[in-house]
Amino acid sequence: MSQESAQSPPGPERLADVFSVRDIDLAEGDIRYYGDPVTDAAQVVRQVGPTFRQHGYRVRLQSEAGEHVLVATERSLGVDGVPWLNVVLSAATLLSTLYAGTRWYGLSVVTEPAAILRAWPFAAAVMGILAVHEFGHYALSRYHEVQASLPYFIPLPFNVIGTLGAVIRMQDNIPDRRALFDIGVAGPLAGLVATVAVTAVGVTLDPIYVAGGLIARIELGYPPLIQGIAALLGEPLTYEDPNLLPNPVVIGGWVGAFVTFLNLIPVGQLDGAHISRSLVGERMDAVQLVVPLLLFGLAGYLVAFEGGRAAPLWGFWGIIALVFSRAGTATPLVETPLGPGRRALGVLTLALGALCFVPVPITISV
Repeated sequence: MSQESAQSPPGPERLADVFSVRDIDLAEGDIRYYGDPVTDAAQVVRQVGPTFRQHGYRVRLQSEAGEHVLVATERSLGVDGVPWLNVVLSAATLLSTLYAGTRWYGLSVVTEPAAILRAWPFAAAVMGILAVHEFGHYALSRYHEVQASLPYFIPLPFNVIGTLGAVIRMQDNIPDRRALFDIGVAGPLAGLVATVAVTAVGVTLDPIYVAGGLIARIELGYPPLIQGIAALLGEPLTYEDPNLLPNPVVIGGWVGAFVTFLNLIPVGQLDGAHISRSLVGERMDAVQLVVPLLLFGLAGYLVAFEGGRAAPLWGFWGIIALVFSRAGTATPLVETPLGPGRRALGVLTLALGALCFVPVPITISV
């Protein structure tokens, strides 16, 4: 391995200052370096990661049968073959959002199965916002040459919104804080643009008359972003007739705002954590301690002063925040501080995310 090329892994001598290699093995396409860390084990990947990246590999340190193993995997920025799982999940999410849309339009797929196709504006609004959000991440991942998957849409059948959102997987070492920031911030900003556009279109469309049923018993809490768009365009979000509801395209904008806020919670692998980690560096651990407390505090406030409305939702997210925080955040290989432009954009993005927050986003009356 002394003759190194752009696509060959680094030889043991290149790792000697950080990791003492005893043996090298090729297994299942990975190159495995067996040995011992010369420095703090937690710092090994950060120190050797840039070297592996230069040679076209990503690397991770793991323990096998009590031995330390550096596992190097060749990086690939393209899409190999047809991404069938992405396709199947997209199709399933399209069906589940179409079905959810029939409820907002007051349609019955039991008596008229073809009616599901008439709910396409709601499905297009929701999936369009999610797709723009995730492809924002994907585009900046490609720009920074970070290996990432295509979006995985998550269907949620028989629910009023039809989806749990979408995610991409970053399958690579993040080169520096600027790359982590750009990839993290691109999704929410792209999604916010799509949310504003969808909401602006939706509030100009005719409301829907829905008498009785589940949807008639649902009350949505509109965040300041949605309220502001409606006010600027001089359109209402509520009506004197309780059976009149905003056009389902507006509901698609509401879903976009709600998903954006959740994604900007700064814990784990959420977008807010990537942005915050880029801004505050290793002080992110302190941020992740505070977030669950705030969510549990919000749930307690709603129990005390709002009759418990939405308290289970934020209590659930408090638990999620605890779990996500223990899973850790993405750690860049190089801790290059952000410049003033990126710092300002990060603060602006988090502020826009706050405009997507409402304490009681949804209430279902019995």
